[in-house]
Amino acid sequence: MERYKLIDGYILKKYLKTFLLAMALIIVIVITFDISEKLDDFLRNHAPFSKIVFQYYLNFIPGFINLYSPLFIFISVIFFTSKMAGNTEIIAILGSGLSYRRLLQPYLHGSIIVALLVIVMSNFVIPWSNQYLMEFENNYFRTMKRSYFSSVHFKSDEKTLVYSDSYNAESMTAFNLCIDKMDSNNALCQRITAERMTFDTTENVWHCINYFVRNINDGKETLTHQPSCLQKMALTPEDFKLSSQQIQVMNTPQLYRYIQRERLRGSSTVVTSSIELWQRILNPLAVIVMTFIGVAVSSRKTRGGIGLHLAIGISIAFAFIVFMKITTVFAINGNLPPFWAVLLPQLVFGIAAAYLVKKAPK
Repeated sequence: MERYKLIDGYILKKYLKTFLLAMALIIVIVITFDISEKLDDFLRNHAPFSKIVFQYYLNFIPGFINLYSPLFIFISVIFFTSKMAGNTEIIAILGSGLSYRRLLQPYLHGSIIVALLVIVMSNFVIPWSNQYLMEFENNYFRTMKRSYFSSVHFKSDEKTLVYSDSYNAESMTAFNLCIDKMDSNNALCQRITAERMTFDTTENVWHCINYFVRNINDGKETLTHQPSCLQKMALTPEDFKLSSQQIQVMNTPQLYRYIQRERLRGSSTVVTSSIELWQRILNPLAVIVMTFIGVAVSSRKTRGGIGLHLAIGISIAFAFIVFMKITTVFAINGNLPPFWAVLLPQLVFGIAAAYLVKKAPK
């Protein structure tokens, strides 16, 4: 039993060490190319060196690790397992009485450690770091920010429809606003219109010009008009900036509440936001799936060695990425639910991983 623990520690150490080394090397390479590409922008916009290092690149790293961790786990597993197989270490371990299934245990433990790290990063760390990343980009890359929105329409709640011809984010002014309220039978019971509404941040009220309220009750209508007035409403300036919502800076609880609100409003961003939510929750499974595929592919000693195993592994990883992109497109442009768009590639390749492990030489 003590011997098996030594084997577990040996494999787990190789698993984590190879993954961290691979990620560190690729991050250095990517940052080097990124600096060469954006150096002119940094100089032209007078970006301070401290902000480039600590605000931009330090906050760039977590997102990169989260995005490519399944791929580099896969390559790392193939690399060190192929090397073990080439040195006949796998044969020696199995010859000592350790079963192939038991051999997979340290791989499982390593993949769970990385998957938990990815869950924490994607749900909490990366949204926080993206705030600083976007702040840097807005200050030194994007000189123009969108401040004008046309044909804005949404639901503020289940019974209230809001429409505005246009909205100016800088002045927080909505033009030609119309608010329709429905009764319990989904019949129109009140319509509010205004030529212009500007939000007063000091009093948290709307300053309305040409404000009309039409109430409908049992077929009878009453109309009131105020040339200028202050009104408290269940609307905020952020409600009108539908296309400016940045789901990348929301942690998962905030993203969930945002999706519920946008679904109520009938927003077109619900599908893409839901895909983002399920990717944060389910994508860490890809680390486990790709680990077992990597072990099954590379644990056998072959004439081609590491090169053949890497070629097979990269082909499988490429197929996995393409499959994920296809299901995402079907979710955005078709009728595939976001949950299944994210889970289906994991499920299909999970079944493939189980089959490859079963057929692997023991």
